[in-house]
Amino acid sequence: MISQPASAEAPLVDTHAHLYTLDMPLNARAWHRPAHDASMKDYLSVLNRHGVQFAVLAAASIYGDYNDYHIRACRQHPRLRTTIIAHPRLDMYTLERMKADGVVGIRLQWRNVENRPDLASDEYQYLLKRVADLDWHVHVHDDSYRLPETLRLLEQTGVKVVIDHFGRPDEQHGLNAPGFQAVLRSVDKGNTWVKLSAGFRLPSENLASTCAAELLKSAGPERLLWGSDWPFAAFEDRVSYADTIAAFTRWVPNQQARRKIAGETALKLYFS
Repeated sequence: MISQPASAEAPLVDTHAHLYTLDMPLNARAWHRPAHDASMKDYLSVLNRHGVQFAVLAAASIYGDYNDYHIRACRQHPRLRTTIIAHPRLDMYTLERMKADGVVGIRLQWRNVENRPDLASDEYQYLLKRVADLDWHVHVHDDSYRLPETLRLLEQTGVKVVIDHFGRPDEQHGLNAPGFQAVLRSVDKGNTWVKLSAGFRLPSENLASTCAAELLKSAGPERLLWGSDWPFAAFEDRVSYADTIAAFTRWVPNQQARRKIAGETALKLYFS
């Protein structure tokens, strides 16, 4: 139950958050070790306080393919959806059951992964075909300089693609970064969406605002999503949920565009 009605400024859908508890098994290569739980109960309380009605969870790479907690949360709360970290040999029967439980896609969290898996391999081609057949999406977080090749390989399979955190452009090249230009081209082809999320992870607020303006101009609100990135891993003491909503308002000054991005577009992609 939502404890307060959504205000005119409250996003309807938060498309990027993580849940975990400290007793969950961390991946041996985890890049971050949380100091506190980010539980389902805590997150739902945050959503309720801010009038956000729906949310999409992003599989956290620090737990590898331990997707259990996210899936249980979606089973219990129809207002939630999630992506998973998927072993490429997951069979269709398992994936179909996951879809029934609220899974909407797979996440490739490959940023800072030195030896990226081969998307052209047989096993990944099988997985991507199954993702397409399920009408899921591939949720991508990769280093900007690798995005052109990652997106090229994904586009060949016909899957829907959602790109995290503006595509993580670098300060030196900004809008001209090859990765960011590849993002714009991919969106233009009609099967890719981009998250306006985690601006605090970019080198500067100015870069986030500049990228948001260019994405609005080139992609429009029909291809953009908003996410908080709660609980702000590695930034837990520097960012609040209210900060992320305020950042969204700065990036997208037009209220009608914000409502479309964090409402109609997100609902159509994740909840239809």
